[in-house]
Amino acid sequence: MAIKVRDYEVRLTRNKEERKQVRQLRYRVFVEEEGAAATEEQRALGEEYDSYDRFAEYMAVFHNGRVVGTYRIIDRNAAEKMGGFYTETEFNLSKIKKYRGNILEMSRACVEKSYRENALVMRMLWAGLGELIVRRRIGVIFGVASFVGKNPARSAQAISYLYYNHLSPLRLRATVLPERFADGVNPKLARMNILPREFVDESDAKSEMTPLIKGYLRLGSTFGKGVFVDAPFNSYDVFVMIETRKMNAAYQKHFLGRENALGNPDEDKENIIKTVGKIVTFPVTGPFKVLRAFVEFLMREDAADAEFVEDAEHDGGLN
Repeated sequence: MAIKVRDYEVRLTRNKEERKQVRQLRYRVFVEEEGAAATEEQRALGEEYDSYDRFAEYMAVFHNGRVVGTYRIIDRNAAEKMGGFYTETEFNLSKIKKYRGNILEMSRACVEKSYRENALVMRMLWAGLGELIVRRRIGVIFGVASFVGKNPARSAQAISYLYYNHLSPLRLRATVLPERFADGVNPKLARMNILPREFVDESDAKSEMTPLIKGYLRLGSTFGKGVFVDAPFNSYDVFVMIETRKMNAAYQKHFLGRENALGNPDEDKENIIKTVGKIVTFPVTGPFKVLRAFVEFLMREDAADAEFVEDAEHDGGLN
């Protein structure tokens, strides 16, 4: 399903040309703006990509037909074809991969520079992801959130705050793989408790966070243990995870009509599965008004202009 707001539209890409636009946007943001390394081939093409793009899907926001925001999407099926998820190059995901329901990785999030002042593009990306999550019955979504640079101490307040207050539960906790650091990068930089707890100030911590990380916190996200220093990409990454049934109660209330709509963690598993099963099938069998309520919550003042269009078949768009 595509969601439109005036001359903006969010949906999965449909063809190779749209996928090329996504990779070109990523090149402008990650390579030209943020200093990520690029091969001669990437520079010649003006595209940022890796081996995981072959089977990945792209969620994209279009403005007048041009890609201005994107997320890369990898589900279990795509990961199996590629020999794993992208984030497994940085974090141990063994616990998450044992999760019995559907899981989905999101990565390479970026927005065109001239569109960042207005949060509409990012909100539309999340609306598109939300529709995808419920349609595919996703129980856990995860990925990495990045800070620009190679020294995590520059974000000591933010990273320490996440460590002391928002670590994922042990049963699903991802852990960093410092042995995967590039040559010359000190593995001690992987620690999250950079500051003692008593030195951490919440307001200072949040001032150091990127808008994306603050948005994840509002959704009720938790974080893996450790920081991955991705020197070639000029970033240091934290692992972020959301169990959809534990989304922030305020979001659940607007999205689904009640605060515990996605399940109480203390309920027995069978009841949780039944509850989630009723909710995640709503784009196919349930009331359309639930999706509209979610989009209205995200879009705020732009919600009155939102339209919902059944998405045309796309070609898989590989490459």
